[in-house]
Amino acid sequence: MSSSKRQRIEKVPGSRRAKLTPAPGTTAEPRPADDEKTDAADGEAAASGTVAGPNDERMRRDVPPHW
Repeated sequence: MSSSKRQRIEKVPGSRRAKLTPAPGTTAEPRPADDEKTDAADGEAAASGTVAGPNDERMRRDVPPHW
């Protein structure tokens, strides 16, 4: 693999952080598959607590010993 087809690290003057160049074959735009409503609905359901797992109630009752 030639070195010109790799992602590069660029120093940014006056900044502590470096900047990465885009990786070959990628774009800055999100993929259309990321915007599907089924993935978002599953994530919202899990975050809201409507989907209960077998240990959810126990995890909510447990308190660390330092509390």
